[in-house]
Amino acid sequence: MALYWLLIHIVLLTSSSSAGNDFFTSIGHMSDLLFSEKDLVSSLNDYVRAEESKLEQVRRWAARLDLLSAASSQDPEGFLGHPVNAFKLIKRLNTEWAELESLVLTDMSEAFISNLTIQRQHFPNDDDQTAAAKAMMRLLDTYQLDTNTISTGGLPGSSPSQRSTMTVDDCYELGKVAYSEEDYYQTELWMFQALRQLDEGQTSAATDAVTILDYLSYSVYQQGALERALEFTQRLLALDPTHKRTQGNLKHFESQLDQQKDHEEGGAGPESETESETRGRPADYLPERKKYEQLCRGEGLGMTPLRQSRLFCRYHDNNRHPKYVIGPVKQEDEWDRPPIVRYHDIVTDAEIERVKELAKPRLCTATTFNSVTGARETIQHRISKSGWIRAFEDPVVDRINQRIQDVTGLDVSTAEELQVGNYGVGGHYEPHLDFVQKHDLDVFKSMGTGNRMATWLLYMSDVQAGGATVFTEVGATLWPKKGTAVFWFNLLPSGEGDYRTRHAGCPVLVGNKWVSNKWIHERGQEFRRRCDLQETD
Repeated sequence: MALYWLLIHIVLLTSSSSAGNDFFTSIGHMSDLLFSEKDLVSSLNDYVRAEESKLEQVRRWAARLDLLSAASSQDPEGFLGHPVNAFKLIKRLNTEWAELESLVLTDMSEAFISNLTIQRQHFPNDDDQTAAAKAMMRLLDTYQLDTNTISTGGLPGSSPSQRSTMTVDDCYELGKVAYSEEDYYQTELWMFQALRQLDEGQTSAATDAVTILDYLSYSVYQQGALERALEFTQRLLALDPTHKRTQGNLKHFESQLDQQKDHEEGGAGPESETESETRGRPADYLPERKKYEQLCRGEGLGMTPLRQSRLFCRYHDNNRHPKYVIGPVKQEDEWDRPPIVRYHDIVTDAEIERVKELAKPRLCTATTFNSVTGARETIQHRISKSGWIRAFEDPVVDRINQRIQDVTGLDVSTAEELQVGNYGVGGHYEPHLDFVQKHDLDVFKSMGTGNRMATWLLYMSDVQAGGATVFTEVGATLWPKKGTAVFWFNLLPSGEGDYRTRHAGCPVLVGNKWVSNKWIHERGQEFRRRCDLQETD
């Protein structure tokens, strides 16, 4: 009975809504969940041991009474003729059975339930789970993976210790999320993967072949694949001939196929073009989606050999800056138009860990400026968490800010505070501009520092797969490398915005991506980067 109520309590806890912390947007925050789960598993094991100890006591008591009953039942009156036996019978029935009742009714789950109740209020909620499912679909689309690769855990860049497989129920859950979003392409992919695993002999606690086939037939029908929809419908009816809705669907699909054949025989030609247009990923709001994802996969056009030959690596001392005359920094040209450079070994591992330590407690879901209201807001095309650190909070941050100024030659006193970001499951930031356009300049009006002139992007971790920074207008792909920083100007020397700097943070496929940004503004740069009316590099 105690176990029954324990299970009921767990169900109620897991079904209740929590405040939600957008855990999926940050691997750094998600790592805390692992420790919470480890603590709960330890507490659960304590509960199991306590229940086993209780049952062992009951088992020993029952075994002793079995032997006693076997002996007494042969000659009950003779057995009770011995005064000790008679006394012990009265004692057992009066006290020992009551003690046994108390033992059986003892609730061993109290400590575990208390711990679970406390931990549960910080757990992810339904929104987090849905968002994580969408992130899995994003990875499949962006990196052109197949569902079986994801389900078997064989993601590019993953190590054997990281790999984990998905169950039928996991695939089915992803399919349901896609269906709720009316993404019938992903619904088909994940439901078919769930069906495949069922056919291979895996079991499911949440679904069956009939339910999966129902989703499949409808999703492929919505994409215009009538024959395939009919195949799934016929297979469903073979499993469940009484399925009313599917019986109606069968007649509808057969009727539509007959009409399609009549149409073709009448000389109008096949409708395969219509089908090909409707099948596949649905159109979305991002016109450069294809190019963006190609760059994320490292499939950009790159540059000609001649242009490539003009890119160099060098030791950079920023015009013989006193700090770098003896120990210059390593600078590498990443791109020529617009100029993008990378500085190697620009921060130490100890400095990175300190910045992460400072940032982690203040990580919040990343936001962007609303050009209409001027307020910050969360958006679905930016999945990460970020926090801001001021220079005076720690000597390490002050030292990094000073280093940025010394290396770039720009004044950081009017720059924004150091922003630290951590990307979560499928974490990304779709193509955007760091500077604000003329009609949005009021966004920075209150700061009084002008537009974002330049961007300093520091990589604070390596990423096993994915997570590149790509420039969609020019076709550049920059891969994260721990301890390096990339730098570019967002504004041309004339002060006009450089639209070639439109860039994106690609979804993280495998790994944990930590970055920090420093946006340097116009004010204070008047004598450091002089204005040039010629809009050139």
